[in-house]
Amino acid sequence: MARTKTYPWDPVDYLNTREDMIAYLDAALEDGDPKLIAAVLGDIARAEGMTQIAKETGLGRESLYKALSAEGNPEFATILKVTQALGFRLRAADSPAANME
Repeated sequence: MARTKTYPWDPVDYLNTREDMIAYLDAALEDGDPKLIAAVLGDIARAEGMTQIAKETGLGRESLYKALSAEGNPEFATILKVTQALGFRLRAADSPAANME
Protein backbone atom coordinates (compact mmCIF):
# COMPACT_ATOMS: atom_id res chain seq x y z
CA MET A 1 0.00 0.00 0.00
CA ALA A 2 1.42 3.38 -0.99
CA ARG A 3 2.04 5.89 1.75
CA THR A 4 0.16 9.15 1.62
CA LYS A 5 2.46 12.13 1.74
CA THR A 6 1.11 15.02 3.80
CA TYR A 7 2.24 18.61 4.02
CA PRO A 8 1.81 21.13 6.80
CA TRP A 9 -1.13 23.46 6.23
CA ASP A 10 -1.10 27.01 7.55
CA PRO A 11 -4.10 29.29 6.93
CA VAL A 12 -1.71 32.25 6.87
CA ASP A 13 -0.57 31.05 3.43
CA TYR A 14 -4.09 31.77 2.13
CA LEU A 15 -4.74 35.14 3.77
CA ASN A 16 -3.52 37.25 0.87
CA THR A 17 -6.12 40.02 0.80
CA ARG A 18 -8.18 42.04 3.26
CA GLU A 19 -11.26 40.32 1.87
CA ASP A 20 -9.75 36.90 2.67
CA MET A 21 -9.01 38.02 6.23
CA ILE A 22 -12.45 39.53 6.77
CA ALA A 23 -14.21 36.43 5.41
CA TYR A 24 -12.07 34.18 7.62
CA LEU A 25 -12.81 36.24 10.75
CA ASP A 26 -16.49 36.55 9.84
CA ALA A 27 -16.78 32.75 9.56
CA ALA A 28 -15.17 32.34 12.99
CA LEU A 29 -17.49 34.94 14.51
CA GLU A 30 -20.47 33.18 12.94
CA ASP A 31 -19.32 29.89 14.50
CA GLY A 32 -19.20 31.62 17.88
CA ASP A 33 -16.42 29.56 19.47
CA PRO A 34 -14.23 31.99 21.49
CA LYS A 35 -11.13 29.79 21.10
CA LEU A 36 -11.62 29.65 17.34
CA ILE A 37 -12.09 33.43 17.13
CA ALA A 38 -8.87 34.01 19.09
CA ALA A 39 -6.95 31.55 16.91
CA VAL A 40 -8.28 33.15 13.70
CA LEU A 41 -7.23 36.58 14.95
CA GLY A 42 -3.81 35.06 15.65
CA ASP A 43 -3.61 33.72 12.09
CA ILE A 44 -4.56 37.11 10.67
CA ALA A 45 -2.08 38.89 12.93
CA ARG A 46 0.66 36.52 11.76
CA ALA A 47 -0.29 37.21 8.15
CA GLU A 48 -0.08 40.96 8.75
CA GLY A 49 3.07 40.69 10.88
CA MET A 50 2.88 39.92 14.59
CA THR A 51 5.72 42.30 15.42
CA GLN A 52 3.81 45.24 13.93
CA ILE A 53 0.57 44.21 15.67
CA ALA A 54 2.44 43.94 18.99
CA LYS A 55 3.88 47.41 18.49
CA GLU A 56 0.50 48.93 17.63
CA THR A 57 -1.29 47.27 20.56
CA GLY A 58 1.45 47.88 23.11
CA LEU A 59 1.43 44.17 23.94
CA GLY A 60 4.35 41.75 23.84
CA ARG A 61 4.79 39.73 20.68
CA GLU A 62 5.26 36.45 22.55
CA SER A 63 2.23 37.11 24.76
CA LEU A 64 0.16 37.78 21.62
CA TYR A 65 1.29 34.51 20.05
CA LYS A 66 0.25 32.71 23.23
CA ALA A 67 -3.06 34.55 23.73
CA LEU A 68 -4.09 34.25 20.09
CA SER A 69 -3.52 30.53 19.79
CA ALA A 70 -6.03 27.70 19.95
CA GLU A 71 -4.95 27.14 23.57
CA GLY A 72 -4.99 30.85 24.48
CA ASN A 73 -7.59 32.67 26.52
CA PRO A 74 -7.17 36.37 25.76
CA GLU A 75 -8.96 39.11 27.61
CA PHE A 76 -11.63 40.91 25.63
CA ALA A 77 -9.48 44.06 25.79
CA THR A 78 -6.75 42.16 23.94
CA ILE A 79 -9.22 41.10 21.25
CA LEU A 80 -10.34 44.71 20.81
CA LYS A 81 -6.76 46.01 20.63
CA VAL A 82 -5.83 43.42 18.01
CA THR A 83 -8.92 44.01 15.88
CA GLN A 84 -8.27 47.76 15.97
CA ALA A 85 -4.59 47.27 15.08
CA LEU A 86 -5.70 45.12 12.14
CA GLY A 87 -8.06 47.86 11.02
CA PHE A 88 -11.18 45.80 11.72
CA ARG A 89 -14.32 46.83 13.55
CA LEU A 90 -16.55 44.41 15.42
CA ARG A 91 -20.22 45.09 14.75
CA ALA A 92 -23.50 43.79 16.04
CA ALA A 93 -26.12 42.39 13.70
CA ASP A 94 -29.31 40.42 14.07
CA SER A 95 -28.79 36.70 14.15
CA PRO A 96 -30.74 34.75 11.54
CA ALA A 97 -32.17 32.77 14.46
CA ALA A 98 -33.32 35.91 16.31
CA ASN A 99 -37.01 35.86 17.12
CA MET A 100 -38.17 39.33 16.10
CA GLU A 101 -41.85 39.67 17.01
